[in-house]
Amino acid sequence: MKWFLKTSGALCLILSSTLALAANWPAKPITLVVPYPPGGATDFSARIYAQYLPKLLGATVVVENRAGAGGEIGAEALSRAAPDGYTMLFGAIGSHAINSVLPSKPKTYKFPDAFEGVSFGTAVPLVVAVRNGLGVNTLDELVSKIKQTPGKITYGSAGVGSSQHMAAEKFQLATGTKLLHVPYKGSGPAVTDLLGGQIDMVIDTLTTLYPQINSGKIKFLAVTTADRVPTIPDVPTLKELNIKDYVLTTNYGLLAPAGTPKDIVQKMSEAMQTVAAQKEVQDKLIASGAKAYATTPQQTEQLLLDEVTKWSDVATRAKVE
Repeated sequence: MKWFLKTSGALCLILSSTLALAANWPAKPITLVVPYPPGGATDFSARIYAQYLPKLLGATVVVENRAGAGGEIGAEALSRAAPDGYTMLFGAIGSHAINSVLPSKPKTYKFPDAFEGVSFGTAVPLVVAVRNGLGVNTLDELVSKIKQTPGKITYGSAGVGSSQHMAAEKFQLATGTKLLHVPYKGSGPAVTDLLGGQIDMVIDTLTTLYPQINSGKIKFLAVTTADRVPTIPDVPTLKELNIKDYVLTTNYGLLAPAGTPKDIVQKMSEAMQTVAAQKEVQDKLIASGAKAYATTPQQTEQLLLDEVTKWSDVATRAKVE
């Protein structure tokens, strides 16, 4: 009986502490960890939400870039963070799902079990872009050139296991080609080298590439969405160009450490949904080629599982290690 009373008392204390934490949240600044360098699409999306969330939450929201290992350094750190609602991950959901299914990736945490799904935030098309000096003007010309020099044409990505890497693996499967992968610590550095001519192509987010559309240094050959993108209506889809079974978007979203109180997760999710519904936010994201896309915690959890299933299939077929 004494043991029962002590145990019951301890559980009551934990419960009351958790309820008090949720009731008083947020009482200090909230940090959104972005597991990539500044300048990429994940960073851009996170900063849009960080700009508008404080008015709803009554607390400062700070973006902290913690790059490396295809997004895994920041994600692993978040998996060990205190589940108090003050540190969350704004990540490329596909990349974290991909890393969870690659056999060569160290598994320091289990995805998505190590996190609470809060909300998706942004859906972004991917673009097949090449450097101007490559000598191709259409996707057919690119595929032909790759086939003429297998393993010689280079593409950059945001790191091994990133959505950009796996999008290129899927592209090679769909076109019967072989490219040479050059991984970076994020999309920003990869695009910088594309502009400088150090690599030949990328399949990267429109958010990252759009500011360079008039630079004269790169060409947009195709988009990965089912339909053409309004901001670049002259760029055809891969589907239009007879690349079968290739429709992709990159999704960015907010995750909290496992064990974060449900009330906090719900409150943050509702704030994300409110921000995403604002026309000003929608216009800013559309102008960059992105789409505001917020979800409930329950929807987020299901979407995380869907991402794991999708990328597990690509990794298996492409034999990605």
